[in-house]
Amino acid sequence: MMKVAFFDTKEYDRPSFEHYGELKGLEFKFLETKLTEDTAELAKGCDVVCVFVNDTVNAPVIDKLYEYGIKMVALRCAGYNNVDVQRAYRKVHVVHVPAYSPYAVAEHAAALLLTSIRRIHKAYNRTRDFNFSLNGLTGFDLHGKTVGIIGTGKIGRIFMDICRGFGMNVIAYDKFPAKDSDIEYVSLDELFDRSDIISLHCPLTDETRHMINTDSIDRMKKGVVIINTSRGALIDTEALLIGLRARKIGAACLDVYEEEADIFFEDRSGHILDDELLSRLISLPNVIVTSHQAFLTEEALNNIAETTVNNIVSYFENDGLCDNELCYRCGNIETCKKERKQRCF
Repeated sequence: MMKVAFFDTKEYDRPSFEHYGELKGLEFKFLETKLTEDTAELAKGCDVVCVFVNDTVNAPVIDKLYEYGIKMVALRCAGYNNVDVQRAYRKVHVVHVPAYSPYAVAEHAAALLLTSIRRIHKAYNRTRDFNFSLNGLTGFDLHGKTVGIIGTGKIGRIFMDICRGFGMNVIAYDKFPAKDSDIEYVSLDELFDRSDIISLHCPLTDETRHMINTDSIDRMKKGVVIINTSRGALIDTEALLIGLRARKIGAACLDVYEEEADIFFEDRSGHILDDELLSRLISLPNVIVTSHQAFLTEEALNNIAETTVNNIVSYFENDGLCDNELCYRCGNIETCKKERKQRCF
């Protein structure tokens, strides 16, 4: 029976992974701690480590996992910016879940947007105190507004369809535009210039890090709404705060934060938050922060567990082949395996 060290375990993880693990003959060692250089030793005796977005899989961790005989790092998420894929090459195989429920993330982005512009969170708090005043709750129509979508993968396209359902004008930017589509692609600068609402649906890379910064905010319309359900470091938080305080940015809807690793997914209600930037963000009345929950639906959790388990089993039963492997070998990290149809190394 293959043993899997499951790091950063949450209560909602266990049922679906236990179910599919039992079906496929995997034994999970559930660990509450995150994977770091200091905790990697807990994976000794296992064949695989299973990690999430805030686990650290850098060069020192990979070297330790390789030393302990770990064959695979199984990401139970789509993004892999926390993994040094180059260092992993020829040491440990890395797989991910490219799609689990794009509807979950896109719908959460829409929920954040509606909550913000219609002041639903404020109204909820008021009526619980039997305050039925409408003062300060004036919002604006989405119909006729222009939304700029950065990243037109599955999630971006679903969010695009939702926006079209509200009668919004949709423009988009993607480094690799979808062929034969009806999407109106524009340059990034034009998207910043024209958009009333900007929603981020792209991966975090060296190129996209802090793509929302002082310069890009200067180009935006006064009162722009910014939504981020992708990765926190797409936004320069200090620049965002300055833009909010200057009233240049009308609202920010954030499900992710660039320094979230030691904060999100935990109950910190009884503690003073040491992160000053996040404290200041949360204190602003036109900012909504959710704790990386966009993925959190029953359907998504089920799909994540099923795909992760199948990734592990596929590798061990098919001579190292897995369609969802991330490989540095040819530089085409996500699609390398699909093109070569042979094991990565």
